[in-house]
Amino acid sequence: MKQKFIELSLGSHLISHGYTTDNKEITEEVKIEGFSKKIVAISRIKSVSEKYILIDYLSGRWIYWEYEGDYKFIKRVLLEK
Repeated sequence: MKQKFIELSLGSHLISHGYTTDNKEITEEVKIEGFSKKIVAISRIKSVSEKYILIDYLSGRWIYWEYEGDYKFIKRVLLEK
């Protein structure tokens, strides 16, 4: 089966590294200027809001990316795939 991809313009992000023993999320904030284009496997996208797209990463990590673009466009593209 061929994997499907989407091109996104992604910027600053928040990396979730897991949870502490008292169930508090361990995060790392990465601030960058501007956005850069990335090709993302649709199977890695977990959710999309009007500000963030949640993507799974290596070793059980999650990344909340800020994205540039229109929520309705991304929604339409994902629902078509």
